[in-house]
Amino acid sequence: MLITDKQQFEKGIKRVLISEEELNEALDKCAKWIDKEYEGKPLLLVSVLKGAFIFLADITKRVTIPCEVGFMAAKSYFEGTSSTGNVEITYDLAKDISQYHVLIIEDIIDTGRTLKTILAELSRRKALSLKVVTLLDKPDRRVVELDADYSLFTIPDHFVIGYGLDYGEYYRNLPYIAEYGED
Repeated sequence: MLITDKQQFEKGIKRVLISEEELNEALDKCAKWIDKEYEGKPLLLVSVLKGAFIFLADITKRVTIPCEVGFMAAKSYFEGTSSTGNVEITYDLAKDISQYHVLIIEDIIDTGRTLKTILAELSRRKALSLKVVTLLDKPDRRVVELDADYSLFTIPDHFVIGYGLDYGEYYRNLPYIAEYGED
């Protein structure tokens, strides 16, 4: 799928679920939680690419305590709108995390398979603590037992785009969260 036309691009936006203003308010609250939770502790924020990169950037700008940033990438969608059930870590941390409190910054917890795979891998590396902040939580889709330590929004079972989330690599640049819909 190659989209070059703005009108074609906009057809994929069914409706806005979470506005830019709502996102900013929730980000401020989340950053305050992180500041309180990790004050005086060596903190490593780990973004799960690609979807969480905007979320990580905006959270990092709001956090006032010292922190470092790392990246991982995993995928389970492979160009579709539903998880394949197979999780592949495609980019891994190069840092020894044993001296850090690791906070995973995730875009969405859907089935939970991807995050569970990442958590299992990171827990073997003996971080001082390991927690998860997710922008979006979709508990109706969960197929593994998994809960975030902090969730900004709980949403129903819709395929969502925007604010880093994509469909076929498009729509990440929307400043809000929308439901994707093909006409």
